[in-house]
Amino acid sequence: MPQELETVIERPGIKFHLVKTKKYKTNLIVLKIKAPLNEEDATFRALLPYVLESGTENFNTSTELHSYLEELYGAHFYSDLQKKGEYHVISFWLEIANDKFLATRDHLLRKGIALLSEIIFHPKRKGDSFDPDIANKEKRTLKQRIQSIYDDKMRYANLRLVEEMCKGEPYAIPVYGLLEKVDSITPESLFAYYKRVLKEDEFDLYIVGDIDVDEVTRLCDEQFPLEERKRITLSNSTNVSPTNEEKVVVERQDIMQGKLNIGYRTTVRYGDEGYFALQVFNGIFGGFPHSKLFINVREKESLAYYAASRLESHKGLLLVMTGIEPKNYEKALSIIKEQMKAMKNGDFSEEELSQTKAMIQNQMLETFDTSRGIVEVLYHNIISASNVTLEEWNVKIKGVTKEDVIQIGNHIYEDTIYFLTGLEA
Repeated sequence: MPQELETVIERPGIKFHLVKTKKYKTNLIVLKIKAPLNEEDATFRALLPYVLESGTENFNTSTELHSYLEELYGAHFYSDLQKKGEYHVISFWLEIANDKFLATRDHLLRKGIALLSEIIFHPKRKGDSFDPDIANKEKRTLKQRIQSIYDDKMRYANLRLVEEMCKGEPYAIPVYGLLEKVDSITPESLFAYYKRVLKEDEFDLYIVGDIDVDEVTRLCDEQFPLEERKRITLSNSTNVSPTNEEKVVVERQDIMQGKLNIGYRTTVRYGDEGYFALQVFNGIFGGFPHSKLFINVREKESLAYYAASRLESHKGLLLVMTGIEPKNYEKALSIIKEQMKAMKNGDFSEEELSQTKAMIQNQMLETFDTSRGIVEVLYHNIISASNVTLEEWNVKIKGVTKEDVIQIGNHIYEDTIYFLTGLEA
């Protein structure tokens, strides 16, 4: 699907991103709200969307809200949080049937946009405070959500690697905030933060489906009135220059399977010229089942339950994740380092290169095959302040050469080794 089909309409405090397509029988409405990631606000921000979706002026409880969603032919609504580089992003997702496919016209899209507007602008409140019952309930749920990360050792190891690697940087802050800060949040202080969000944050509203662009623009203008605000663009001042000094962190818990994770810094981010070569580098190194990590660490040596790598595209990090027997730490680490050295030396075939580029292109096409995927890809351009189209993506990936991959390897530096292991030495 050509990215040029996105119509972007700027209004005070918000951009409307309208994607007209007849591919789906539903319409997707997504509101993304971003602000710089910081320790002071992160826990407020992690709590806010769940309080907003738990009660409004017209729907006093989440049960009433979900009953109304059922009336809208089973519309599906949820919220989530993401870290995109050093931005903290709240997202609200509403997927609703396109009534062109129904026996009667119920103006579902209009009702969906109005519902999302009510959740954002008309929460259940008591004066300048959120409803205390809702706020306290969601505080308990947030603490459980944070605790669940500590109970899932794969997620926990990923979290700890980033905390150690990015210590002192905003990116080290967990997406769900800090457990020790939850109790201090009151319904009044959360409401005060909510008013700041409406006044200061950057709003982007995406609507994907078989829509009338002019009509939807009018509906959005009616339902999302915001004040002008200064757009916040983060500088690269928080980005740490790679060094040749490697940090090793060993943490012991009562576990059987060890987690060996390694963080590498790159100087490349989404939208940069070298980003496409970095994508290919990661694909050959650890991104796919044919990758060097999977074959050499997991398959040939049987050292890992899993072995893979991924990019944090807006932060410029390459992260390796493996699950190993604690006794295999030295050998697994040695083989991982050998694979990185092999990549930098160009020890990979043209066949591996071609296979990886094809898989990356197929992955992108699969992503663009869903309305949710379209929104996520388009939002990369907002975070990076760039304008990478799907056509450009395919052309640039296809054009990556072996020399490009080797050259980008010279911009990848090992930073932190994190090993979560058992209590026994």
